[in-house]
Amino acid sequence: MSSGTKHIHIIGICGVATSAIAIAFAKKGWKVTGSDKGFYPPVSTHLTEAGISFYAGWHPEKIAEGGKPDLIMIGGVGTSPSNPEVIWAKENNTPIFPYAEIIRDYFIKKNSIVTAGTWGKTTTSSLLSFILLKAGKDPSYFTGGLSLSHSTGALSDSDWSVVEGDEYQTSISDKKPKFAYYSPTHLLLTSVSWDHADLYPTEKAYFDTFEKLVAAVPKDGVIVACTDEPGVRQVLDATDRAAISFGKDWTTDYCYHDVSHTQKGLEFIITHREVPFTIFSPMLGRFNAENITACFAMAHEIGIDPEVIIPAIAEFKGIKRRFEKRFEGDVTVLDCHAPTAEKAASVLESIREVYKNKIIAIYEPNIGGRQRASASAYDNAFKNADLVLIPHLTKLKVVEGESNLPMEGAELTETIKKTQPRVECIEDDTQLVTHATTEAKKGDVVVFLGSHGFRGMIEEVVKKLK
Repeated sequence: MSSGTKHIHIIGICGVATSAIAIAFAKKGWKVTGSDKGFYPPVSTHLTEAGISFYAGWHPEKIAEGGKPDLIMIGGVGTSPSNPEVIWAKENNTPIFPYAEIIRDYFIKKNSIVTAGTWGKTTTSSLLSFILLKAGKDPSYFTGGLSLSHSTGALSDSDWSVVEGDEYQTSISDKKPKFAYYSPTHLLLTSVSWDHADLYPTEKAYFDTFEKLVAAVPKDGVIVACTDEPGVRQVLDATDRAAISFGKDWTTDYCYHDVSHTQKGLEFIITHREVPFTIFSPMLGRFNAENITACFAMAHEIGIDPEVIIPAIAEFKGIKRRFEKRFEGDVTVLDCHAPTAEKAASVLESIREVYKNKIIAIYEPNIGGRQRASASAYDNAFKNADLVLIPHLTKLKVVEGESNLPMEGAELTETIKKTQPRVECIEDDTQLVTHATTEAKKGDVVVFLGSHGFRGMIEEVVKKLK
């Protein structure tokens, strides 16, 4: 079938992941339209630049303007069956799919590289796709973050694909993890540590999901895994699968060491079979040495020469919201995707390593990070911050009569306060911005930790600091 004649409409198009899929289809010649409850930069900017038509709100009467879509994609788990556009699709017999199934049907190739793990999967999928592009493999690829160096997603006719494998549920009606649809022939496993307590109420349930993923890799496939991580070792042991190992341990197949972390980035060595390779990356975050080593290992295992891999790593600038410098003056403003206690702790540790003055952290957790079952994870999570500010938290849908309600701002503040005395909950965005910028002095860092866009507060902080 000719892709140029096809039309896809995306409900919930303004998510980072869904917009990447939209842009990939548009570049392949499809007509792409979409809707969402709101539109905000940088996603809205990328959609406009790609020539994609979109509108705010749910308006079934607009879907078929200029022609009925061939299929409809629903983005994320937030699109309810009661959404008027979902109802329209069913009434008009228009095929409707969650995005994981769209990835399966249009992105996944014969050689399917899937990056998965509790953390690291977005950075590794983005960097790996960049390396494969530089190597001339022309992969189809998809990642859940906006790259600062190349398009976030692409459809191609090659035999290679690189996708981020998310363990979160596919849709409201489909509780299977998204990565269950991606049929990996090559699996990059970065980490396994209980997360998303709202979906996986026990640690065993979470680990079972990753064990199924590992078991799904063909016996002649390739598994590259960070065996420094006890959760990864547990999953490999449970599935009795061998893996190409990477980590800091000298017994691993790809060992990274002698890491230098400065405000300019990372420099370190990867040793493979006693051969050392010197690596430089402009990305911040000591933990990115692990992500980079993961990508080096996978790229090398599929036959890409280090002379191609190393310059690609040096050229790759990272992705938005992963140690992204939004402003650098007397005060530095960083935007980091860190919506759980564990991720926040890791980010703050890396910031403390290269910035010696005050660190002011504005933190909004994801759904899992607001579950009371996650409360103990906050013990000492913010020890490297001098001040923690909790904004007005995004309102969550809860089932009527449900007893396990998520933590709100005041309760989260008290939870963090057990081990970090300087925590304040400021419900008004304007007041929070004023407080953060007043507290920040020369040499200090203001860091936003979360998965949402903070309702323009980052931009307001930058504006005030300028």
